[in-house]
Amino acid sequence: MKINRKWINEEFVDLSHISDKEFVDTLTVFGQKVETYERLDSEIRNVVVGKILSIVRHENSDHMWVCQVDVGKDEPVQIVTGAQNVKEGDLVPAALHNSYLPGGIHITKGKLRGEVSCGMLCSLKELNLTLGDFPYAIEDGIWIIEEDCKPGDDINTVIGNDDTVVDFEITNNRPDCYSIIGLARESAAAFGLPMKHHTPAVNGSNAGSMYDMLDIEVPAEALCNRYTARMVTNVKIGPSPKWMRQRLRANGVRPINNIVDITNYIMLEYGQPMHAFDYRYVNSGKIIVREAEEGETLTTLDGNVRSLNAGMLVIADENRPIGLAGIMGGENSEIVDDTVTVVFESANFDGTSIRKTALALGMRTDASGKFEKNIDPMMTVPAVERACELVELLGCGDVMDGMVDIINYVPAPKTVKLEPEKINALLGTDISREDMVKYLALLEVPVDGDDIQVPSCVLTLI
Repeated sequence: MKINRKWINEEFVDLSHISDKEFVDTLTVFGQKVETYERLDSEIRNVVVGKILSIVRHENSDHMWVCQVDVGKDEPVQIVTGAQNVKEGDLVPAALHNSYLPGGIHITKGKLRGEVSCGMLCSLKELNLTLGDFPYAIEDGIWIIEEDCKPGDDINTVIGNDDTVVDFEITNNRPDCYSIIGLARESAAAFGLPMKHHTPAVNGSNAGSMYDMLDIEVPAEALCNRYTARMVTNVKIGPSPKWMRQRLRANGVRPINNIVDITNYIMLEYGQPMHAFDYRYVNSGKIIVREAEEGETLTTLDGNVRSLNAGMLVIADENRPIGLAGIMGGENSEIVDDTVTVVFESANFDGTSIRKTALALGMRTDASGKFEKNIDPMMTVPAVERACELVELLGCGDVMDGMVDIINYVPAPKTVKLEPEKINALLGTDISREDMVKYLALLEVPVDGDDIQVPSCVLTLI
């Protein structure tokens, strides 16, 4: 499970005063083993924002240009480029003499057809970026920067690389830690700091009721613990804001569009996989969570045709499967540029069923990997509410009234006794009862007298 430290610092617990080494060492001792950690800016060095002051045709070339570039120093530098999309006044990424680009590419001062070039102007690709990261750019050509920056600024800061990504090895008995929130809670407890919480709030609109448009049935009760859904209409598909794109990219997720990005963002933040269906492709306005029939097929979002076996769990409409439950959606209901109405699915599926299907089809995904660990069924409602809250925050649709929440299995609340003497004897420790209660409180595990209230995320494991 990868997390980026800036997300935790900005949203949940401020650990910006803690060095990377202290952070990973402390979390490892605390019980969350760190596999690796790396600075996102480690591959890009000495690349800054440059401003084109002048651009003239190269005397010895019919396609090259000689640019004088303000890079925040006392004097401009000369850079020769073959790009045809730059002009005076443009802000561009300038790799200076003795700079490094992703892949270990080393840029040095040299001559191009007799003209000195003190570096190179960069495209998105040369910085290991895509149009998903900066949708206003062009794919073939120098990146003309529209961000709030000035000549001389480190390009890593502009693109959000001033961050550290930490990769944790999460054990199967801690499914709550397959999320930013879960690892933020661990981080806050490890350093004895309070954690900031956010309860999603949805304002709603006058867009009508989802109950008039959608019917959901779950005949496969034994394989679907909970199925929660909300709808959004008047959707405006477009790029996500920069802060969301940066957080997704830092965690290894490619930005696609605002609706799809919201579902991926929720999976990272809450550890709850979500899916979005284009409502117009849900035939008869009905979603059916059922077992596949032998020989059924589904073309998944990756473009592959999947032959299904009886017993595999699918999300279907009245006529055909439209998604592999807990694994991947179908191409026949994906979000596209002209999508207007969306069904947000936030469900909890049987982990064994998902694991067997993923293995049989050879398509283990981030979502299936989480469901396999028996994640908390209590998370489906907060997750779908957070998705709707983000829709309103991003201004990309109107949330409809109503929520479908079909509950087939939620573990009953459970308490265990706090027995300090027994615990110390088992562990060979000498921890006072007061400290035990304090440590549990830091992890947000309530203790009432001698009763420890078992968190819902653990109930699925006992």
